[in-house]
Amino acid sequence: MEYHEAADFLFDLRRFRPKPGTESTTRLLAHLEDPHEGVDFVQIAGSNGKGSTARLLEQTLREAGYSVGLYTSPHLEDLRERIRVDGRKIPRAAVCEYVEEGHEYITERAADGESPTFFETMTAMALWHFGREDVDIAVLEVGIGGKYDATSVVDPVASAVTSVTLEHTGILGDTVEEIARDKAHVAPDDAPLVTGVTGSPLEAIRDVAGDVVTVGTDSAVDADGSDGFRPDVRVAYGGRTNHTEATVSIDAGDWDLETRIPLLGEHQAVNAGIAATLARQIDNVSDTDLARGLRNAHWPGRFEVIDTEPLTVLDGAHNPGACERLAETLGTYEYDDLHVVFGAMHDKDHRAMVAALPTPDTVVTTEPTLDRAEDRDVLAEVFTDAGAETVRTEAAVQDALATALEAAGADDCVLVTGSLFAVAEARSRWTRTDVPKRVRDIADARDALEGANVAPGDVERLDGDAVHRVVRTALRDRQATVLKEELLRLGGECALSGLDRDDEAVDAVLMGTLTQFEGLVDALENRSRPDGLADVARELRDTLALEAGAGVDSDAAATTEGGDEPTQPPSRAAGRSRPSSRSATDASEYPWTDRTAVMGILNVTPDSFHDGGEYDALEDAVDRAEAMVDASVDVIDIGGESTRPGSDPVSVEEELDRVVPVIERIADLDALLSIDTRRAAVADAALEAGADIINDVSGLEDPEMRFVAAEHDAGLVVMHSIDAPVVPDRDIEYDDVVADVIDQLSERILLAEKAGLERSQIIVDPGIGFGKSTAENFELLDRIDEFQALGCPVLFGHSHKSMFGQIGREAGERLEATVAATALATDRGADIVRVHDVRENVAAVRTALAARDPARFEWES
Repeated sequence: MEYHEAADFLFDLRRFRPKPGTESTTRLLAHLEDPHEGVDFVQIAGSNGKGSTARLLEQTLREAGYSVGLYTSPHLEDLRERIRVDGRKIPRAAVCEYVEEGHEYITERAADGESPTFFETMTAMALWHFGREDVDIAVLEVGIGGKYDATSVVDPVASAVTSVTLEHTGILGDTVEEIARDKAHVAPDDAPLVTGVTGSPLEAIRDVAGDVVTVGTDSAVDADGSDGFRPDVRVAYGGRTNHTEATVSIDAGDWDLETRIPLLGEHQAVNAGIAATLARQIDNVSDTDLARGLRNAHWPGRFEVIDTEPLTVLDGAHNPGACERLAETLGTYEYDDLHVVFGAMHDKDHRAMVAALPTPDTVVTTEPTLDRAEDRDVLAEVFTDAGAETVRTEAAVQDALATALEAAGADDCVLVTGSLFAVAEARSRWTRTDVPKRVRDIADARDALEGANVAPGDVERLDGDAVHRVVRTALRDRQATVLKEELLRLGGECALSGLDRDDEAVDAVLMGTLTQFEGLVDALENRSRPDGLADVARELRDTLALEAGAGVDSDAAATTEGGDEPTQPPSRAAGRSRPSSRSATDASEYPWTDRTAVMGILNVTPDSFHDGGEYDALEDAVDRAEAMVDASVDVIDIGGESTRPGSDPVSVEEELDRVVPVIERIADLDALLSIDTRRAAVADAALEAGADIINDVSGLEDPEMRFVAAEHDAGLVVMHSIDAPVVPDRDIEYDDVVADVIDQLSERILLAEKAGLERSQIIVDPGIGFGKSTAENFELLDRIDEFQALGCPVLFGHSHKSMFGQIGREAGERLEATVAATALATDRGADIVRVHDVRENVAAVRTALAARDPARFEWES
């Protein structure tokens, strides 16, 4: 079964209306032989805030060392976002396996008029996946209510009700007290229910749950009018510390905590208090793990500050209560004019939502690509009645966002809100990647098509057309259809995945000559109805290095490769053009701007896997650095902690003692200096001592790291890693290791951007050897050019690694293999190679570049 077939089967279950009760989910799980038994579950119910609270708890438990499953809804761009294990989306292969196991049973139940619904089937898939992955704890966001929700098929070890408002009254009851009673049925048998609810709904919760721990702020309690009541766990919201974080303090009497969270607003402080209380219930999680876990709980689309000039905020507020909290949080920022992009579902109280928002100066109403989306003209009328000065409409969310950004000044605010669906489509402006595919032969063409879930018949029909230029992207169905029609008109080809859903991205493989692609870009930019395709045109122009309004020369056409055409991978070092109004950082000082640079490894450690103990004495390290410079190194990467399998972490103080004296001694050498560390405190001290770049093998695991890089205006290497240090023999399931790593790195890049860095400063590293098999490491090497889709310089770190055991090179015998891989990575467009043996690898880089263009690359001996 192909993924698009499995996804279509699941989405088709939306034709069955929700029904109360857990019987259907129980029967489905029984058919699957109850795979969830043995997993501890936590349920998070509530009218608002349950998704944020679930994420806060999940991240905290992971920080404490647990393997954690997370089930939330809805998703932003991909069905698989709803089900995660240790932060990783459920693989497409697992979705197919699950549907194959349940297909016959579900079909038979449908024939009897008793089919499980979409949400019930998704809930069962989450529990099935958590069981097969053997997670320690799974956190479940409740769908509707609590008593009859599909997630209540489990017996939780801990539970919470975040808030109660009037919602789903046809199912849950006509009063907040009735709704509170329904939600309170998630209470665990052997632990108190944790809640942020106050007033009469709290009394209703106590009637059902009995033992309750209350969490809240004094101001919220006072506003509720509950005389004399004070929460068991008191939370204080300290306000913003920067444009993306706020301080919170939590006082439970016998323990207290102060930290930052990346979720803004007083209501998020309460959610953090609930999550912390649950974590302490489950395993008395330490203050350090609590503080770091809460700070790492990023939750896309929930008051997400994407940019600061203009202030650009994405918030999926979809009811009046959420809009009130959005307005409160937005009120803590200073800006001139407010430009709102608004798209909502037709079953919402639009007038109450708009009334809760601050009155905008301009509004662009729009329609997410769902049948349930409200007509943009209806929404425009609501805003006009509410007093908005200027109201426009755009069919596509992307076009509405572009209109608002164009109208906004640097000191204004652009707010996208109304639904998570509108936020998801707007967010694609920053997250979509158009991946160039290097197609050398028919086999490569088939891999590109099959990787996008193109139907087998279309693979056979189109594989011969894919040997010119091939780009894989993901679009909304309406956009994909227009794109296909335009490319076919120009003589190219376009294959779409079988997935045909308005609220799910459609994979598209575009195939054609450079001339055809240039014509496609021009056609998209000049359409009378843009349908959000202006962004797509810009991305394609960048991906294929097409010049606006000009012909394509042979050097500009080199991000993909096909047939016998000579191609020159262009440097991506300055960062691909991205939609940001911040002034671009001057990247000309970086040596990889116009060629592949060599980063030399200087480990001042006793236990690194290749050269541990050789340079841990200061004078030896300095001599080694000077020798690297003599060998024409571009960057020296100083590391004070080994991340080899089985290595023991060292203290911050010991790491500083190892690296800072070396950096101070070699700061005047003719090379950039990089600090290889996972700790922000070490990075900060190293930059103060003279380093230029942070090389973070943990991929921003330390929540302060991105802010340290931004404060120093430093370069930042963001590596994809499952574990650092490496955990031996850890089996990670990838559908496509390159596509999956690109997907995960894209969110890390966005985090660094939101801290204030430009993509020209952010270097991506696919993480050879960190959570990948030998075969996957070699595939990353073969397809390193695809990482150019991220718009950042690309680093490849392969030196002397165990992957070369595959070709018969044991430890200590891997120099030749390393040099060969350096040449291959250079030929495929890597911007930086990270190696131990500088002289030999500099020769490999120069040879590869000279083979591409002998006249351009000339060096003196």
